[in-house]
Amino acid sequence: MARFEQLGTAIIPGKGTQLRLLQRNDEFSIKIAGSPGELMNSRLHGSEDALATLACERLVDLPAPRVLIGGLGMGFTLAAALGALGPEAEVTVAELVPEVETWNRGPLGSAAGYPLNDPRARVHIGDVVELIRSSPGAYDAILLDIDNGPEGLTRKENDWLYTTPGIAAAQAALTPDGILAYWSAGQDPAFTERLKRAGLSVEPVTVRAHRPGKGARHVIWLAW
Repeated sequence: MARFEQLGTAIIPGKGTQLRLLQRNDEFSIKIAGSPGELMNSRLHGSEDALATLACERLVDLPAPRVLIGGLGMGFTLAAALGALGPEAEVTVAELVPEVETWNRGPLGSAAGYPLNDPRARVHIGDVVELIRSSPGAYDAILLDIDNGPEGLTRKENDWLYTTPGIAAAQAALTPDGILAYWSAGQDPAFTERLKRAGLSVEPVTVRAHRPGKGARHVIWLAW
């Protein structure tokens, strides 16, 4: 079997942790240097797709929906959102690590079909929190694939998005009928209750990492 080759590295701002982009034939992997396992793999993106499709299917009657995605990753959530939305949609993806955008515009982009080339896509290099806090009532859907879910893996600062103030800020950035969607590597009943205490209707959906019906079980929270 062919071995992975390193295509690039990047430092997570404020953390100092190094990301590594690897390729083996048509398979891509992003790892955290010095940590076991993978952060993401191009063959395991069923739950990233579901994050977008489960939320965006609720926007089909809107003529020009605006969607915010927290985390570009390998581009699969962005690609799925664009595939589910019409020609007048605008999808902004916030990515903290500049090199991740560069990777997605280079060889890595082939994995998800180069969604950044779609004219409906916008990229914000920076923390998604900046856009959430500065955009009251701006988005019909906010999709957050930040870190590993409510328990941060790569940046402890990411935990704020899953706190009561973070949820309130995301609510404030939605339109009146908007929807929040959160990705997580696993269940977290405490986060479900936190969403409910914020006055949201909540639906946790279990999805598989690999389609059809294979791979680890991940969770998508839909909240409105």
